[in-house]
Amino acid sequence: MKIVIHVDELGKIREARHNIENLLLSEPEAKIVLLMNGEAIQGYLLPRVIKFMKEYNNISYQACHHSMRNFHVRSKQLAESVEVIDSGVIRLVELQEQGYSYIKC
Repeated sequence: MKIVIHVDELGKIREARHNIENLLLSEPEAKIVLLMNGEAIQGYLLPRVIKFMKEYNNISYQACHHSMRNFHVRSKQLAESVEVIDSGVIRLVELQEQGYSYIKC
């Protein structure tokens, strides 16, 4: 099972975390990408999100470079586990073309 979870609002990060936890309870081998763009990009700087990423280190965390620029987030501020991608929207399309199911939080 391959899933991309898309978050573009800060207020939806908690929902995404719960979805990931529930998915992994049912499908522990699921391949999950958490892609944040828009204002949610700032979520990668929050202590609770950083803690979550350490606990769930088998997930691919991706950050949209355009959103980082718009919200003044620098690569060096992000955890090492976060991959900076050029465009979140393009990556969402690419992942779906690769067979990932899309979940919007």
